[in-house]
Amino acid sequence: MKYNLRKFMPGENTGMMIIASVIGLLAGLCNIVFRTIVHWVDEIFMVGGKDLLNIDQGGWHLLLLPLIPMAGMVLLIPLSLLFPGEVNGYGFTKFLRKVNLEGGYIKARTIALKIITTALTIGTGNSAGVEGPIAAIGGAAGSQVGQFFRVSGSRMKVYIAAGAAGGIAGMFNAPIAGIFFASEIVLLGTFEISSFSALVIASALSTVVTRAYYGEIPAFPIPHYVMVNPFVELPLYILLAIIIGLIAVFYIRVFYWVRDKYEALPLHPQLKPITGAFLIGCMAMAYPEIMGDGYSFIERVLNGEGAILLLFILIFMKIFATSITLGSGGAGGVFAPALFIGAMIGGCFGHIANMVFPSFTADPGAYATVGIGAFLAASTHAPMTAIFLLFEMTGNYLIIIPIMLTSIIGVVVSKKFNSDSIDTVDFTREGINIHEGREAAIMKSVRVGKAITEDVDFISERANINHLLEIFRMAKSSFYFPVVDDSGRMTGIISMQDVKNILHRAKAERVCYLVGGICSRDVIMLTPDDSLYTAMQLFDVKGIEEIPVVEDLENKWVVGMLKRRDVIAAYNHEVLKKGIAEKAETIRITCGG
Repeated sequence: MKYNLRKFMPGENTGMMIIASVIGLLAGLCNIVFRTIVHWVDEIFMVGGKDLLNIDQGGWHLLLLPLIPMAGMVLLIPLSLLFPGEVNGYGFTKFLRKVNLEGGYIKARTIALKIITTALTIGTGNSAGVEGPIAAIGGAAGSQVGQFFRVSGSRMKVYIAAGAAGGIAGMFNAPIAGIFFASEIVLLGTFEISSFSALVIASALSTVVTRAYYGEIPAFPIPHYVMVNPFVELPLYILLAIIIGLIAVFYIRVFYWVRDKYEALPLHPQLKPITGAFLIGCMAMAYPEIMGDGYSFIERVLNGEGAILLLFILIFMKIFATSITLGSGGAGGVFAPALFIGAMIGGCFGHIANMVFPSFTADPGAYATVGIGAFLAASTHAPMTAIFLLFEMTGNYLIIIPIMLTSIIGVVVSKKFNSDSIDTVDFTREGINIHEGREAAIMKSVRVGKAITEDVDFISERANINHLLEIFRMAKSSFYFPVVDDSGRMTGIISMQDVKNILHRAKAERVCYLVGGICSRDVIMLTPDDSLYTAMQLFDVKGIEEIPVVEDLENKWVVGMLKRRDVIAAYNHEVLKKGIAEKAETIRITCGG
């Protein structure tokens, strides 16, 4: 009896679920290793270093504090020299580029590099977060699994997102937040049911692994939340959301302003992170709360501690500290700093609300809790991630209403004044809308000049209709002809549609009609420097098949005609070229080159 073994093999979707399970387990294990190494580095440098230098004694010993963050940046130098471009700075934007624009092929060494460099940055007191790096670490694990099974680019994207979901879920003990982080931020809100299932499985299993090791303990405990008087507090939360949205815009702009200044600084690249660490140490002499991820002080603020003035100052100190650390070349993410800044804003606002409405408002810690989620949403433009993160961390359904309100309004305000989140500024600077996906990015990268048909017929505006009809009769494919004046510049365009109303007239009578009198003067034109994306938008909106291409919009010398099929052919050629390059890179990585 013969058996068909294919009947017992898992189907495509079942296979993806199995692979997503493996990715989730790997993400959970990477999470444990990452957190352990960060803790070790913190014990050695922040705890041991302070004891060695007697910094806690104060006085002149406090002047030695900058040595600790500077030591971490010195230790980054060998890695930075060995792996240029893979160590320094805020790396999550590069991660998004690889996932959404470059096929998702991430090197295995990314896992080790992210763990070590982020641990050296945060563990020595520099201001950054571990959440962006752990998402990249989980994503790299997903990419390695995808490369092992030689999956397609679209499936690779799903596996990377699944790894990122597992990383965030394990870090915060919040599986639902991990799912929405991957779908909103990594996949940019574009996913199918099958990919969503992979995110769920990876996120759940990563959480199981980390809970088995650490227990059911969130990143930081959040006190019980209550809403004292909704009629008073809901308007206050709306005001808080507006403030948070504006500060998020300030944060994003300062972050990239500092980075741009550091890039222009005439200093050796390996010295820049050390100077940034020195500044962090100097700032920490007065405000030690800004060092590291700041989680310990967030816990205090959530419990209602902290004076109003201190919390207010720390909002801006943390903004500048994070911008300096990552802008100068330190490694890490912006997730934890966003939580810190949000807690400070909410705590400060809560204290003021308590002073003004003592009988109608909750404790300042409640506002700090909402501030955490709202600022995270406003700076990343990912409200669902923030909402579910807070819900899972508190386990309190009552917090849903204020966190939904503040997160959505915060994002709206932030987008009003700054269309980019903190992760997408670089893409916009390059003229890429990352939310449009890889296809649009490819079309924006190809110029019209590469696709036009240069052999083009045109007709003088002084020609008569009989002459035009003869040209139409001899035309092989094009039925749109540029109309030019005596100097050769384009003045309009003529098509069969323009002459159909006079075709019934006698041939002798048609001679009286000149092309310049019936051609369309309101002409859509392109230049060789326009992108195929712009051209395709015009094709779709106007419902036409050809567009004239002129030298420039001032000197309208006709250089060719662009057809819709030319755009499609040029796009397919570029996709094929990129596909060959990605395949070659995959083979090189697989063969250990």
